[in-house]
Amino acid sequence: MQARSSSSSPFASAVLAWFDQFGRKHLPWQQKKTLYGVWLSEVMLQQTQVATVIPYFERFIKTFPNVTALADASLDEVLHLWTGLGYYARARNLHKAAQQIRDEFQGEFPTEFERVLALAGIGRSTAGAILSSVLGQPYPILDGNVKRVLSRYFLVEGRASDKKVENRLWALSAEVTPCDRSADFNQAMMDIGALVCTRSKPKCDLCPLREKCGAHLTEAWQDYPAKKPKKNLPQRKGYFLLLERDGKIALEQRPKAGLWGGLYCFPQFDSKSALLAYLRRQGVTTYQEWAGFRHTFSHFHLDIYPIYAELTPKKRDEDRSDWKKIEENPREYQSSVSSAVKYWYDLRNPDPIGLATPVKNLLLQFKKGHSHG
Repeated sequence: MQARSSSSSPFASAVLAWFDQFGRKHLPWQQKKTLYGVWLSEVMLQQTQVATVIPYFERFIKTFPNVTALADASLDEVLHLWTGLGYYARARNLHKAAQQIRDEFQGEFPTEFERVLALAGIGRSTAGAILSSVLGQPYPILDGNVKRVLSRYFLVEGRASDKKVENRLWALSAEVTPCDRSADFNQAMMDIGALVCTRSKPKCDLCPLREKCGAHLTEAWQDYPAKKPKKNLPQRKGYFLLLERDGKIALEQRPKAGLWGGLYCFPQFDSKSALLAYLRRQGVTTYQEWAGFRHTFSHFHLDIYPIYAELTPKKRDEDRSDWKKIEENPREYQSSVSSAVKYWYDLRNPDPIGLATPVKNLLLQFKKGHSHG
């Protein structure tokens, strides 16, 4: 579905006039635009605010200046630079798509919509945003900001995530997006949604669409788009083992699929008794319980209880291996991690690997305490 309007139509002309005066034009990925840079920014901006994305984008471009550099990097390197940005499946798909581009298109980012859409992690809106932004191709977009603007303007009933509603919004987006100046229009719609037509307390007096906006005229902006019914997230517990040896901490890599996929984490146990049973098997009888805290995912709360222990000098002398693989005993140790990639992480000379945010924070806490010890 391509754009169907023109820049002279009432809707588009109002949006473009606003963009010319107020639209964002100085973001890093808007300078000397490339398909690679805009793609990277679009992926990073999914469910993440611009201010958060900017430093990550700049580090990525510096480290991986083109698609081939990204494709040739290890997933660990990619996840390392992504650490703290969240929704790590985006990073895994980014890496996979870069390899697709390297292998199928000789490192040149494709310029046909269907080929872009076929890349890992790229949906219809992202593909349209990339091609319209860089090449001026007349494709509409429908990210969360645009959904909100259109839902309110046209009084579209229902949740934007429902398929029937989403199809209606796609049709409206195509109807109002101009074939000319599609890049500026799409950027403006995202900016209006992010800066003016916000989820709460929208600045209707600053909106170029207010005169004919259904939600503004009926003073019902809070009803559009319809909100998901609130549900209580389930709660889970996890016990993290911070096992130290000579200033190094034991980490293990998560399987690529699943929670914190491909990232390095502390050995995790379902219960305190299981963790302590593991320590006893290692000859460790003393430990410290650190303050617990909650980490919230989109679909559940994880209450994390860190327990610190150190391998004694005698035990270190006995332990000649770089890492003694954890013995699997289902009655004593139920770990959610099945990966065999386990090693000692040196905080003084850290490897460039991806770390889950709670792990990164605990490592910083350990380092701070260790340096004053």
